Amino acid sequence: MTARLTALLILCIVLGIPIGLTILTTSSLLLSFVFFYPLFMSGIWMAGGLYFWLVWERRWPWAPGKITPVLPGNPLISIVIPCYNEAENGAEAILAALAQRYTHIEVIAVNDGSTDDTASMFDELAAQHPALRIIHLARNQGKAMALRMGAMAARGQYIVCIDGDAMLEPDAVAYLVAPMLGRPRVGAVTGNPRIRTRSTLVGRIQVGEFSSIIGLIKRTQRVYGQLFSVSGVVTAFRGRALEDVGYWSLDMITEDIDITWKLQRNHWQVFFEPRALCWILMPETLRGLWKQRLRWAQGGAEVFLKNIGLFGSWEHRRMWPLMLEFMLSTIWAFAMALTVLLWLTGLLFDVEPALRVSRVWPPSFTGMVLAATCLLQFAISVFIERRYERDISRALYWIVWYPFVYWLINLCTTLVSFPKVMLRIRRRRARWTSPDRGIKELS
Repeated sequence: MTARLTALLILCIVLGIPIGLTILTTSSLLLSFVFFYPLFMSGIWMAGGLYFWLVWERRWPWAPGKITPVLPGNPLISIVIPCYNEAENGAEAILAALAQRYTHIEVIAVNDGSTDDTASMFDELAAQHPALRIIHLARNQGKAMALRMGAMAARGQYIVCIDGDAMLEPDAVAYLVAPMLGRPRVGAVTGNPRIRTRSTLVGRIQVGEFSSIIGLIKRTQRVYGQLFSVSGVVTAFRGRALEDVGYWSLDMITEDIDITWKLQRNHWQVFFEPRALCWILMPETLRGLWKQRLRWAQGGAEVFLKNIGLFGSWEHRRMWPLMLEFMLSTIWAFAMALTVLLWLTGLLFDVEPALRVSRVWPPSFTGMVLAATCLLQFAISVFIERRYERDISRALYWIVWYPFVYWLINLCTTLVSFPKVMLRIRRRRARWTSPDRGIKELS
């Protein structure tokens, strides 16, 4: 009951702040928040990304295929690959994992009750590769359970978890594990996903999104100490840290966000390693993109609700910036929706001047500033990311469509998912289905 009351209180705050500000002051204040909050966050991300690059990243050696990190003690590394209906993509993911230049590895593929030919394909590969072990689950238990089974069966103290459609670069595993050696409080290191699916506009925009937005966000969050989420597609964990937090939760729709918060709540550090490259498949249709982003938004809201009590804990004060950022982003989504609603109302009825919104687009000067900031952010990200992916600058052409496609989808998914999670606490097993994987075009 306490959690439900807290959820309702948060929902009232989220809905009430924009309304209260609009009524007590003017609609100009609401518009200022809607237009300038993204500008402020973009500035934070650019500053954080540049700091990360100037202080750490630019000093790191990077020569793909020529420099492999040396891991003192030559530890055994377990690569866990949970799979559900991956007959089409699973083989290349496993073979890429087996092809690591760091050779002291084992690969554990977990078949989570697949209904296609995944099981037979796995068995054939296991017969050819001694370093590959297979775990078959009788029925679909969900990705979190598959990860648990793989981690518990792992012989190595460092566990690299990737998706069944992810292709690791040959040195990715070594780069992921290296930061944990000599740093006993580092519980996880997340890698740098790169997009393979580029056959449609939706797919091409994601190339720019992962570098210019997600990459900068992870760098910035690492600067102030806490990550909102590791990448579920490529992350290394310390086995002892997983045991300490009880592994992945079975009832969370986004297990990657939840495990990140569980680790940091127990004072484990989470690092970001941009040199640990992993090529992934992403949705290339609006339908597939909507389902993916709705799941992400709902998962973020679930984790926020689960950890709302940390706001009153001085011990967990380092988590406050993450919670504040999530709250402000959610408030912004509802503020934007309220702005549109007031604008439409003003077109149909006579409303009080304090509630009248004359436009839902920024004035010419404000729009110019936002556009210039957007282009500057993309330019900085290309400057930082160009060492990891050739021709990344081509993403600048496609990323101009980001506000029209992803911004609108992310806004709508927040409006749909946040009230749903706040008003109904979900406590059932989270199971997966085969997502939209796009069309593989990049070799």
